[in-house]
Amino acid sequence: MLNRAMKMSYEPAIASQPYFRHAIATPAFRLSESDSAEVIAFLAVDPVQTVVMSSYIADNGIVSRLNRGEFFGHRDESGQLDGVALIGHSTLVEARSDEAMQALAQAAKKPTVPVHLIMSNGDDAQRFFDLMTDGLHDPRIRCIEDRFEAAFPFAVQSCEYAIRQADITQLKPVAQAQAELAFIECGVDPMVRDREGFLKRVARRIEQGRVFVVFEDGKLIFKADIIAETSETIYLEGIYVDPEYRGKGIGSRCLAALTARLLSRCPNICLLSNVDFTNAHRSYQKAGYRRTGQCVTLFV
Repeated sequence: MLNRAMKMSYEPAIASQPYFRHAIATPAFRLSESDSAEVIAFLAVDPVQTVVMSSYIADNGIVSRLNRGEFFGHRDESGQLDGVALIGHSTLVEARSDEAMQALAQAAKKPTVPVHLIMSNGDDAQRFFDLMTDGLHDPRIRCIEDRFEAAFPFAVQSCEYAIRQADITQLKPVAQAQAELAFIECGVDPMVRDREGFLKRVARRIEQGRVFVVFEDGKLIFKADIIAETSETIYLEGIYVDPEYRGKGIGSRCLAALTARLLSRCPNICLLSNVDFTNAHRSYQKAGYRRTGQCVTLFV
Protein backbone atom coordinates (compact mmCIF):
# COMPACT_ATOMS: atom_id res chain seq x y z
CA MET A 1 0.00 0.00 0.00
CA LEU A 2 1.56 3.24 -1.14
CA ASN A 3 0.82 6.90 -0.70
CA ARG A 4 2.74 10.03 -1.61
CA ALA A 5 5.69 8.89 0.44
CA MET A 6 6.00 5.62 -1.55
CA LYS A 7 6.43 6.80 -5.12
CA MET A 8 8.23 4.05 -7.03
CA SER A 9 8.17 6.02 -10.24
CA TYR A 10 7.82 9.64 -11.17
CA GLU A 11 7.13 11.89 -14.10
CA PRO A 12 10.41 13.34 -15.36
CA ALA A 13 10.87 17.06 -15.06
CA ILE A 14 9.40 18.85 -18.07
CA ALA A 15 9.84 22.33 -19.35
CA SER A 16 6.90 24.67 -19.07
CA GLN A 17 6.18 28.21 -20.07
CA PRO A 18 7.05 30.82 -17.44
CA TYR A 19 4.22 32.94 -16.13
CA PHE A 20 5.20 36.59 -16.40
CA ARG A 21 2.81 39.47 -16.61
CA HIS A 22 4.26 42.70 -15.28
CA ALA A 23 6.56 44.01 -12.61
CA ILE A 24 5.55 43.32 -9.04
CA ALA A 25 3.96 46.43 -7.51
CA THR A 26 4.16 45.24 -3.90
CA PRO A 27 6.86 42.89 -2.62
CA ALA A 28 6.24 39.97 -0.29
CA PHE A 29 7.15 40.46 3.36
CA ARG A 30 8.21 38.21 6.22
CA LEU A 31 5.32 37.37 8.49
CA SER A 32 5.65 37.69 12.26
CA GLU A 33 3.79 36.34 15.25
CA SER A 34 1.68 39.51 15.29
CA ASP A 35 0.22 38.41 11.93
CA SER A 36 -0.94 35.03 13.28
CA ALA A 37 -4.66 35.70 13.58
CA GLU A 38 -4.87 37.22 10.10
CA VAL A 39 -2.83 34.41 8.53
CA ILE A 40 -4.86 31.68 10.22
CA ALA A 41 -8.09 33.28 8.98
CA PHE A 42 -6.66 33.51 5.46
CA LEU A 43 -5.63 29.85 5.43
CA ALA A 44 -8.95 28.71 6.92
CA VAL A 45 -10.76 29.62 3.69
CA ASP A 46 -9.38 26.39 2.18
CA PRO A 47 -8.66 24.17 5.21
CA VAL A 48 -7.74 21.04 3.23
CA GLN A 49 -5.33 22.72 0.84
CA THR A 50 -3.64 24.75 3.59
CA VAL A 51 -3.64 22.16 6.40
CA VAL A 52 0.16 21.83 6.53
CA MET A 53 0.84 25.55 6.90
CA SER A 54 -1.97 25.92 9.44
CA SER A 55 -0.65 22.97 11.44
CA TYR A 56 2.92 24.30 11.41
CA ILE A 57 1.70 27.61 12.79
CA ALA A 58 -0.35 25.89 15.48
CA ASP A 59 2.56 23.59 16.42
CA ASN A 60 5.52 25.94 16.12
CA GLY A 61 4.33 29.50 15.60
CA ILE A 62 5.00 31.60 12.51
CA VAL A 63 8.65 32.21 13.36
CA SER A 64 10.43 28.97 14.33
CA ARG A 65 13.41 26.94 13.14
CA LEU A 66 11.10 23.90 13.38
CA ASN A 67 9.27 25.17 10.28
CA ARG A 68 12.52 24.67 8.31
CA GLY A 69 11.81 27.89 6.46
CA GLU A 70 10.18 31.31 6.74
CA PHE A 71 6.59 32.44 6.29
CA PHE A 72 5.99 35.24 3.80
CA GLY A 73 2.83 37.17 2.97
CA HIS A 74 1.58 39.51 0.26
CA ARG A 75 -1.12 42.17 0.40
CA ASP A 76 -3.36 43.45 -2.36
CA GLU A 77 -4.01 47.12 -3.08
CA SER A 78 -6.56 47.30 -0.28
CA GLY A 79 -4.09 45.93 2.24
CA GLN A 80 -5.69 42.49 2.54
CA LEU A 81 -3.67 39.31 2.47
CA ASP A 82 -3.91 37.60 -0.92
CA GLY A 83 -0.96 35.25 -0.56
CA VAL A 84 0.91 33.25 2.08
CA ALA A 85 3.84 30.90 1.59
CA LEU A 86 6.22 28.90 3.73
CA ILE A 87 9.51 29.20 1.84
CA GLY A 88 12.18 26.70 2.78
CA HIS A 89 12.83 22.95 2.74
CA SER A 90 9.16 22.21 2.01
CA THR A 91 7.84 25.25 0.18
CA LEU A 92 4.06 25.57 0.43
CA VAL A 93 2.18 28.23 -1.51
CA GLU A 94 -1.32 29.67 -1.26
CA ALA A 95 -1.53 32.58 -3.73
CA ARG A 96 -4.92 34.03 -4.69
CA SER A 97 -3.73 36.57 -7.25
CA ASP A 98 -1.08 36.76 -9.95
CA GLU A 99 0.62 39.56 -8.03
CA ALA A 100 0.86 37.42 -4.90
CA MET A 101 2.27 34.50 -6.86
CA GLN A 102 4.94 36.69 -8.45
CA ALA A 103 5.89 38.40 -5.20
CA LEU A 104 6.16 35.17 -3.21
CA ALA A 105 8.22 33.54 -5.96
CA GLN A 106 10.52 36.55 -5.94
CA ALA A 107 11.03 36.09 -2.19
CA ALA A 108 11.99 32.46 -2.83
CA LYS A 109 14.91 33.36 -5.08
CA LYS A 110 17.20 33.65 -2.04
CA PRO A 111 15.68 31.42 0.66
CA THR A 112 17.17 31.16 4.14
CA VAL A 113 16.70 27.37 3.95
CA PRO A 114 17.32 25.73 0.54
CA VAL A 115 14.16 24.66 -1.27
CA HIS A 116 13.80 20.87 -1.53
CA LEU A 117 10.22 20.59 -2.73
CA ILE A 118 7.37 22.87 -3.78
CA MET A 119 3.75 21.93 -3.27
CA SER A 120 0.55 23.77 -4.08
CA ASN A 121 -2.87 23.24 -5.61
CA GLY A 122 -3.36 22.45 -9.28
CA ASP A 123 -0.51 23.82 -11.40
CA ASP A 124 0.46 26.53 -8.90
CA ALA A 125 3.65 24.72 -7.87
CA GLN A 126 4.87 24.78 -11.47
CA ARG A 127 3.91 28.44 -11.86
CA PHE A 128 5.76 29.29 -8.66
CA PHE A 129 8.87 27.38 -9.76
CA ASP A 130 8.89 29.04 -13.18
CA LEU A 131 8.72 32.47 -11.60
CA MET A 132 11.28 31.60 -8.93
CA THR A 133 13.79 30.43 -11.57
CA ASP A 134 12.81 32.97 -14.25
CA GLY A 135 11.88 30.03 -16.46
CA LEU A 136 15.55 29.07 -16.85
CA HIS A 137 15.48 25.69 -15.10
CA ASP A 138 13.42 22.54 -14.82
CA PRO A 139 12.59 20.82 -11.53
CA ARG A 140 14.52 17.63 -10.80
CA ILE A 141 11.32 15.57 -10.40
CA ARG A 142 7.72 16.48 -11.19
CA CYS A 143 5.04 14.35 -9.52
CA ILE A 144 1.35 14.58 -10.29
CA GLU A 145 -0.68 13.46 -7.30
CA ASP A 146 -4.30 12.65 -6.59
CA ARG A 147 -5.83 13.82 -3.35
CA PHE A 148 -7.98 11.35 -1.42
CA GLU A 149 -10.31 12.26 1.43
CA ALA A 150 -12.43 10.46 3.99
CA ALA A 151 -15.26 11.87 6.09
CA PHE A 152 -18.47 10.78 7.77
CA PRO A 153 -20.53 8.82 6.95
CA PHE A 154 -17.69 6.29 7.13
CA ALA A 155 -18.25 2.53 7.10
CA VAL A 156 -16.76 0.64 10.04
CA GLN A 157 -14.57 -2.25 8.87
CA SER A 158 -13.16 -5.17 10.79
CA CYS A 159 -9.41 -5.16 11.44
CA GLU A 160 -7.61 -7.91 13.27
CA TYR A 161 -4.61 -5.72 14.07
CA ALA A 162 -4.21 -3.42 17.06
CA ILE A 163 -3.12 0.00 15.85
CA ARG A 164 -1.23 1.91 18.51
CA GLN A 165 0.64 5.16 18.82
CA ALA A 166 4.34 4.56 18.40
CA ASP A 167 6.58 5.13 21.39
CA ILE A 168 10.14 6.36 21.44
CA THR A 169 11.53 2.83 21.91
CA GLN A 170 10.28 2.14 18.36
CA LEU A 171 12.19 5.06 16.87
CA LYS A 172 14.66 2.92 14.90
CA PRO A 173 12.22 0.78 12.87
CA VAL A 174 9.88 3.74 12.36
CA ALA A 175 12.75 5.93 11.12
CA GLN A 176 14.07 3.17 8.87
CA ALA A 177 10.65 2.74 7.27
CA GLN A 178 10.26 6.49 6.82
CA ALA A 179 13.74 6.78 5.30
CA GLU A 180 12.87 4.02 2.83
CA LEU A 181 9.77 5.95 1.79
CA ALA A 182 11.71 9.18 1.41
CA PHE A 183 14.33 7.51 -0.78
CA ILE A 184 11.66 6.00 -3.03
CA GLU A 185 9.96 9.36 -3.20
CA CYS A 186 12.84 11.62 -4.18
CA GLY A 187 16.03 9.58 -4.39
CA VAL A 188 17.49 11.06 -1.20
CA ASP A 189 18.09 8.93 1.92
CA PRO A 190 17.65 11.23 4.94
CA MET A 191 19.47 8.74 7.16
CA VAL A 192 22.55 9.39 5.03
CA ARG A 193 22.07 13.05 4.25
CA ASP A 194 21.11 14.26 7.74
CA ARG A 195 20.82 11.31 10.10
CA GLU A 196 20.80 13.31 13.34
CA GLY A 197 18.29 15.88 12.13
CA PHE A 198 16.06 13.24 10.57
CA LEU A 199 15.97 11.13 13.74
CA LYS A 200 15.11 14.21 15.78
CA ARG A 201 12.20 15.02 13.48
CA VAL A 202 10.87 11.46 13.58
CA ALA A 203 11.29 11.37 17.38
CA ARG A 204 9.38 14.64 17.74
CA ARG A 205 6.51 13.28 15.64
CA ILE A 206 6.40 10.16 17.83
CA GLU A 207 6.40 12.31 20.97
CA GLN A 208 3.53 14.35 19.52
CA GLY A 209 1.50 11.13 19.25
CA ARG A 210 1.30 11.40 15.47
CA VAL A 211 2.83 8.08 14.40
CA PHE A 212 0.60 4.99 14.35
CA VAL A 213 2.02 1.50 14.04
CA VAL A 214 1.26 -2.20 13.99
CA PHE A 215 3.96 -4.64 15.10
CA GLU A 216 3.76 -8.41 14.73
CA ASP A 217 6.40 -10.64 16.30
CA GLY A 218 8.53 -7.57 16.88
CA LYS A 219 8.36 -6.49 13.23
CA LEU A 220 6.84 -3.24 11.95
CA ILE A 221 4.15 -4.24 9.45
CA PHE A 222 2.09 -1.03 9.15
CA LYS A 223 2.79 2.65 9.77
CA ALA A 224 1.03 5.93 9.11
CA ASP A 225 1.95 9.45 10.20
CA ILE A 226 -0.08 12.55 10.83
CA ILE A 227 1.95 15.20 9.04
CA ALA A 228 -0.43 18.02 9.86
CA GLU A 229 -3.56 18.47 11.94
CA THR A 230 -6.06 21.27 12.46
CA SER A 231 -9.58 21.32 13.85
CA GLU A 232 -10.85 20.83 10.28
CA THR A 233 -8.43 18.41 8.62
CA ILE A 234 -5.83 15.73 9.31
CA TYR A 235 -3.24 15.07 6.60
CA LEU A 236 -1.79 11.55 6.57
CA GLU A 237 1.51 10.61 4.98
CA GLY A 238 4.24 8.00 5.34
CA ILE A 239 1.82 5.09 4.94
CA TYR A 240 3.96 1.98 4.98
CA VAL A 241 3.24 -1.74 4.76
CA ASP A 242 6.07 -4.26 5.12
CA PRO A 243 6.80 -5.88 1.74
CA GLU A 244 5.92 -9.35 3.03
CA TYR A 245 2.43 -8.15 3.98
CA ARG A 246 1.55 -6.23 0.84
CA GLY A 247 -1.21 -7.38 -1.49
CA LYS A 248 -3.18 -9.05 1.31
CA GLY A 249 -5.58 -6.25 2.16
CA ILE A 250 -3.82 -5.56 5.46
CA GLY A 251 -2.96 -2.01 4.54
CA SER A 252 -6.52 -1.06 3.61
CA ARG A 253 -7.95 -2.62 6.79
CA CYS A 254 -5.40 -0.90 9.01
CA LEU A 255 -5.90 2.42 7.22
CA ALA A 256 -9.68 2.11 7.53
CA ALA A 257 -9.43 1.37 11.25
CA LEU A 258 -7.05 4.28 11.82
CA THR A 259 -9.23 6.62 9.76
CA ALA A 260 -12.35 5.74 11.74
CA ARG A 261 -10.42 6.47 14.91
CA LEU A 262 -9.14 9.83 13.65
CA LEU A 263 -12.57 10.91 12.41
CA SER A 264 -13.67 10.96 16.04
CA ARG A 265 -11.49 14.06 16.55
CA CYS A 266 -11.56 15.71 13.12
CA PRO A 267 -14.23 15.81 10.34
CA ASN A 268 -11.91 15.23 7.38
CA ILE A 269 -8.86 13.07 6.64
CA CYS A 270 -6.79 13.52 3.49
CA LEU A 271 -3.71 12.05 1.81
CA LEU A 272 -1.88 12.35 -1.51
CA SER A 273 -0.86 9.58 -3.90
CA ASN A 274 1.08 9.50 -7.15
CA VAL A 275 -1.33 9.17 -10.08
CA ASP A 276 0.53 6.11 -11.34
CA PHE A 277 -0.23 4.01 -8.27
CA THR A 278 -3.58 2.59 -9.27
CA ASN A 279 -3.23 -0.38 -6.93
CA ALA A 280 -2.74 1.98 -4.01
CA HIS A 281 -5.75 3.99 -5.14
CA ARG A 282 -7.94 0.90 -5.08
CA SER A 283 -6.68 0.20 -1.57
CA TYR A 284 -7.54 3.72 -0.43
CA GLN A 285 -10.99 3.45 -1.93
CA LYS A 286 -11.47 0.08 -0.26
CA ALA A 287 -10.51 1.77 3.01
CA GLY A 288 -13.27 4.36 2.47
CA TYR A 289 -11.45 7.22 0.74
CA ARG A 290 -12.62 9.07 -2.36
CA ARG A 291 -10.61 10.98 -4.94
CA THR A 292 -11.28 14.72 -4.61
CA GLY A 293 -8.61 16.61 -6.51
CA GLN A 294 -5.12 16.78 -7.91
CA CYS A 295 -1.91 18.71 -7.35
CA VAL A 296 1.69 18.82 -8.49
CA THR A 297 4.73 18.36 -6.26
CA LEU A 298 8.10 19.47 -7.55
CA PHE A 299 11.43 18.28 -6.20
CA VAL A 300 14.02 20.94 -6.84
